[in-house]
Amino acid sequence: MSSEMCHVCGLPSELCICEEVAKEQQRIIVKVNRRRYGKEVTVVDGFDAHEIDLHELSTYLKSKFACGGTVKGNTVELQGNHLSRMKGVLVAKGFSPDQIKD
Repeated sequence: MSSEMCHVCGLPSELCICEEVAKEQQRIIVKVNRRRYGKEVTVVDGFDAHEIDLHELSTYLKSKFACGGTVKGNTVELQGNHLSRMKGVLVAKGFSPDQIKD
């Protein structure tokens, strides 16, 4: 049974805890921006893209809020205003509620 080792924590990839530790250390900022023609976009910023899989997180958030969105740099942008529910969804995903500022 050959398993790859994580280059950060040194554990086998099945037991790697790097992403869980990274979730607790993030400073996440949630805000709503207005774009062209009065459209609102919810921007979730403050992620460390090296430790958090932003594309997986973006897919999760888009399915939870039933909206479109994208990843730009270290931010996740979702179509529409989801400010009121975002903190609860991020906490359910494993992020610390103390680190989320909206």
